[in-house]
Amino acid sequence: MDLFTPVVKEERQHENFRRVLVPGRMSERAIVAGWAEGFQDRDKKFLNEFQTTFNSSFWEVYLYGLFKSYSFGLNWSQASPDFWLMTPYGEIIVEAVTANAAEGKEPEWDKKSLMSDEVRKKNFWPLNREAIIRLSNALSAKVRKYEDKYKKLPHVPCKPFVIAVAPFEQPDFQHQYDRAMRALLYNDYVDETAYFKDPTRFPDGPPSVRLDEIEKDNGSTFELGIFENDDWAEVSAVIFSCVATWGKAVAMSNDLREGFIMANWGTDESGKSESRKSRVGIPSEEIHDGLQIFHNPHASNPVDLRVFRRKGVVQHYLSQGVWIREGYDDCLQFRFTYASGAPFRDSPHR
Repeated sequence: MDLFTPVVKEERQHENFRRVLVPGRMSERAIVAGWAEGFQDRDKKFLNEFQTTFNSSFWEVYLYGLFKSYSFGLNWSQASPDFWLMTPYGEIIVEAVTANAAEGKEPEWDKKSLMSDEVRKKNFWPLNREAIIRLSNALSAKVRKYEDKYKKLPHVPCKPFVIAVAPFEQPDFQHQYDRAMRALLYNDYVDETAYFKDPTRFPDGPPSVRLDEIEKDNGSTFELGIFENDDWAEVSAVIFSCVATWGKAVAMSNDLREGFIMANWGTDESGKSESRKSRVGIPSEEIHDGLQIFHNPHASNPVDLRVFRRKGVVQHYLSQGVWIREGYDDCLQFRFTYASGAPFRDSPHR
């Protein structure tokens, strides 16, 4: 499948698609094309959607490349949900979705600066609040679809059902790491704002707090802690990454050119960060780096922990009453790519 030969007129092309067509991104396009090799366009609309809406299709291509890297088999005989995986530890159904910008709010591709003033000041609450709201909407939509359609399909019942969600809901989405998702699923919010205001109060790092609920812009509220009870027992786990972006292709590319990659990596069980700088063109990541699996302790059909276990992959799960964040000591948390000249400064999804 040729993703990058335009099949729609330029005025209909998504801003991110146009940005990745420049000649200087040839090697990056080759990385993404490799992920997509063998992908089946079952409804014959994928190329059009990739070029006109981009983000959701890019996320599906990434997931397909990821699953291939695990050597999972894929059954394409059914039109939906998105992926029917054959793993050494059982079959899994995966539905992909993206969290997108609310109507009237700034889209992720329309960055006015490298980062917002609040992120620059290390006040992450506005970013995380927006992410929690938009991620909640994305997940809820897929749960409704499961109830209305998917559970009635003959190949879906009695298998783990996993929602794979990527955040593209705001320009600074790549800074959220696991903060929004931990709050949404487990009512466990890492309060970095409090920590950066006075680090001496928290010698063990940012505190975790229970927020219980979030107020939306319209004044309505919704409860946090989706996985604290069995209301969503049909959802076995959530796959998530805020760094499965075009920057991933940059970080995996081996075509040397002027530029660098700044990334934060976890270095111990607490998730303490270390900044690392690498040169563009010297591969610094693998496709799974930055991947997180949030397991539902109340799942009707749990996902075996061995399915996605790999160095660089974080798994959140409950073990004997204790929350485990496996892989926190060697995980990609954040990435920013930069290169001199136009081809890289406008890189979508840094």
